[in-house]
Amino acid sequence: MVDGSWWEPPMAASEVEHLLGALDRQRATFRWKVDGLDTASLHATFPSSTLTLAGLLSHLAFVEDFTSATKLAGRSPGDLWAELDWDGSDDASFTVTGTAQELYALYDDAVARARQRYAEALADGGLDQSVAVSDADGAHPSLRRLLFDLLEEYARHTGHADLLREAVDGRVGEDPPPGWTPAQ
Repeated sequence: MVDGSWWEPPMAASEVEHLLGALDRQRATFRWKVDGLDTASLHATFPSSTLTLAGLLSHLAFVEDFTSATKLAGRSPGDLWAELDWDGSDDASFTVTGTAQELYALYDDAVARARQRYAEALADGGLDQSVAVSDADGAHPSLRRLLFDLLEEYARHTGHADLLREAVDGRVGEDPPPGWTPAQ
């Protein structure tokens, strides 16, 4: 940890620790970008897009559950997600409604479940093991690839959150300030 920055990846560690550290840094930066807002601010839209911070919280919560349950192990992402109105697009997970407190809990709980699932999988077979999801040819990626894809998903949406948050109240920055912890 550097100056109270618990999200900072290790300076020297194993490949697993670096990969999980980079993922946790993206998670923390995303969570900071959406942190401390009321329900109306999370659901605010802007003329250039219908994307909202609430939608990003919901979508990344779904991505955490879907990736760590379905893609990793072939299991259901959970009953919560079965109730979404899937219309054949990928947009349903962006449309979950709720209060700020509910959305923060939805996201934080999904991250906690995913961390646990990845820890169990890594203890069982490491980064080189194949995961349940496959491509059109039946090839299964490694857990390493799955985690890198999740890291990419975060990088993309943290950028979106950065722009939206600046439009809401002017918050900008690359990392949370030292000592920051998510609001509950």
